[in-house]
Amino acid sequence: MKKLNAFTVFLLLSSVVFGQNPVGIFDNHADIGSVVLAGSSSYDAPSQTYKLSASGSNIWFKKDEMQYVWKKMSGDFMIQAEVNLEGIGTDPHRKLGVMLRSGLDTNATMVSVAVHGDGLAAFQYRKTKNTNIEEIKAPIVKPDIVKLERRGSQYFISLCRFGDIFWTVEVPDIHLETELYAGLFVCSHSKNTLETGTFRNVRITVPAPANLIAYKEYLGSHLETVDLSNGLRQIVYSENASIQAPNWTTDSKRLIYNKNGLIYQFDLLAAKTTEIFTDTIKQNNNDHVLSFDGKMLGLSSSSNGNSYGSRIYTMPATGGKPKLITPTGPSYLHGWSPDGKWLTYTGQRNNEFDIYKIPSVGGQEIQLTNAKGLDDGSEYSPDGKYIYFNSTRSGTMQIWRMNPDGKNQEQITDDEFNNWFPHISPDGKQIVFISYTQDVKPDQHPFYKHVYLRTMPVGSHKPRVIAYLYGGQGSINTPSWSPDSKRIAFVSNSKM
Repeated sequence: MKKLNAFTVFLLLSSVVFGQNPVGIFDNHADIGSVVLAGSSSYDAPSQTYKLSASGSNIWFKKDEMQYVWKKMSGDFMIQAEVNLEGIGTDPHRKLGVMLRSGLDTNATMVSVAVHGDGLAAFQYRKTKNTNIEEIKAPIVKPDIVKLERRGSQYFISLCRFGDIFWTVEVPDIHLETELYAGLFVCSHSKNTLETGTFRNVRITVPAPANLIAYKEYLGSHLETVDLSNGLRQIVYSENASIQAPNWTTDSKRLIYNKNGLIYQFDLLAAKTTEIFTDTIKQNNNDHVLSFDGKMLGLSSSSNGNSYGSRIYTMPATGGKPKLITPTGPSYLHGWSPDGKWLTYTGQRNNEFDIYKIPSVGGQEIQLTNAKGLDDGSEYSPDGKYIYFNSTRSGTMQIWRMNPDGKNQEQITDDEFNNWFPHISPDGKQIVFISYTQDVKPDQHPFYKHVYLRTMPVGSHKPRVIAYLYGGQGSINTPSWSPDSKRIAFVSNSKM
């Protein structure tokens, strides 16, 4: 009998618990208002894509007419989607987007971010039942990534064109009920016409509470992949635990990650997770790396009560007894050389964090950087010509590279973000890294933040966003490209 992964089980359970017409992760769907033509909602599981068709004269003044798919939510949460209206449309004011409502009646209080057929985007809201809608128009034309977030009594919208950075605005003085309907909508703006919208990469995220104790309390995790050719994200596995740092195996069949100090592998075809045997080395962190040929696995672990903190071990990728490589610490592994002869890592020595390398069979470590501040995330390029890393030496965390002997250190990124963990695609053409906004200190990469995954061609200085997510620490700490350089694995987070 085929076993279902946790995400599929969640969808099946939601259909039992929440009603008769579930659609994907949503509880129900229906037409709102007195529509002339009945709408519909559907979910395509393989692509994790929603399709809504609707008539409806408008969402404006004192009444709303639309097709709506929703899930009841309380507390802080955010709903995000990639949106698209199909065809040329009948009316330029047809629209779709994400919406929070206090009820399903046509004149309920609500907040929404709407994208119109003519490209207009706006934050539209009704503060009091049976009153006219108000709006704030966005400066972004034809956005296709939209997000609506509630933080306490505050509401924020974020939107952008795919690949760009979010534009965000808050609308104050909106007071809605504790429990809300959160969902997706389409309105044709023509009562005798059905229009269709599609929604990809839909995520409802419950963020960490303000009193969460970092590194002692954790949210749940989604193990995801993103296709660079079209930006399609797919959740392949979910668990109500902190899973971190996926490595894609060289046969394309599995993702290796850590959880609770142990190392696991997720079989992408069988949708099954199993533990990899690491003998007595149990306190493994998210700095684990496969060798380029896929035969060896490097670990960073603080096992056996040593006084050094994390140290580095190697073992067969299929499991076995790990061999200690760095006798001192703290040492955090980040890369193998393409020929398998060297390991590169971050070492804390004399109250400084620098990049070191060491023979993969053990031996004398060699210091490669000595700049003040934090140097981290070192990784060889597939041709062995460079070691890429991230450093705070310029004031913010930026991406750098150097020769394998530490010479010719040069800065690769220089922007308003703090950029971490550069990973070079197996074909050597692309770099992916995670970007924090400046509300995070340059030398920190915490859990549970709004972050971007960005890529750029090797030799370019113009990154673009490929995934908008809630994550951070553990999302992409280690090399996670698919062997064909077409997809990237990562972890996003939410309270389950």
